Amino acid sequence: MERGTAPRSRWARIAAFISSRCDSSSTEFRVRRRERASFRTLAVMCFDLDSEPPIPRISGAAVSHDDLVLESEDGNKFAAFRALPEEVLQLSTGVVILPDVRGLYRFYEELALRFAERGHAAIAFDYFGRTAGVDKRPDDWDYMPLVQQLTHEQVQADVGACVSDLRALGCTAIFTVGFCFGGSGSWAAAAWGHGLAGAVGFYGRPGRMIELVPKLDAPILALQGGADQAIPHEDNVEFEQALTESGKDYELVEFEGAPHSFFDRKQEEFQAASDEAWQRTLDFIEAHS
Repeated sequence: MERGTAPRSRWARIAAFISSRCDSSSTEFRVRRRERASFRTLAVMCFDLDSEPPIPRISGAAVSHDDLVLESEDGNKFAAFRALPEEVLQLSTGVVILPDVRGLYRFYEELALRFAERGHAAIAFDYFGRTAGVDKRPDDWDYMPLVQQLTHEQVQADVGACVSDLRALGCTAIFTVGFCFGGSGSWAAAAWGHGLAGAVGFYGRPGRMIELVPKLDAPILALQGGADQAIPHEDNVEFEQALTESGKDYELVEFEGAPHSFFDRKQEEFQAASDEAWQRTLDFIEAHS
């Protein structure tokens, strides 16, 4: 397990508050959930609605984007946002973005644009086509009851539809990148037969997918907060042990002092950790493309 860099600050002392914005479950709930391997959480979205990825825009980059409605193999129709680099003659790499528990909103659309500015096709998708339809939703909608209905199978069916869309565009190396709820979902995607080139998860909870580790068929990158009170160091140690014992290709990095959801422009004190996490993500994609 590697140690990333992040300055110690007052945020490290109040990491429990920050992490509770995204997952306020107790240890008791964590163990019980692992045994049932369900998606039942007591959580809210990781980022504020006006948050942005802590990644600089590339001035002058030619990028196109579209709101989509995709259909998975089980017939589900769901909303997605696709961003494409216009100056790339032949697309080769694609990224499927798995959001936090709130599903598709502006943060993840902006993230797709940042990937496209760097030459990668990217699709961010919504989890709730089966229960909330494909229309835009108000900021204050009650999503948690719908999160509790989600299953691994449903999420991965939608990932599969996104992968198929990117392959139809000519992408030959496809990666998943997820956050919190989507972080563990991203790693799980590498065990679902999508033919991924790799899977990246930011502050995902290992216990949601650790039973799938023996089935992983692609390298994974885990970018974890060292001061994440919702995901203690011991969980990451257990995850690393499972990956090592199964002989899997992985990188697991803990950013010292960084809380849950540190990858946010508003978290200026953790810009160094965000910069390193972003660079590691780009390097991982380049290395496995």
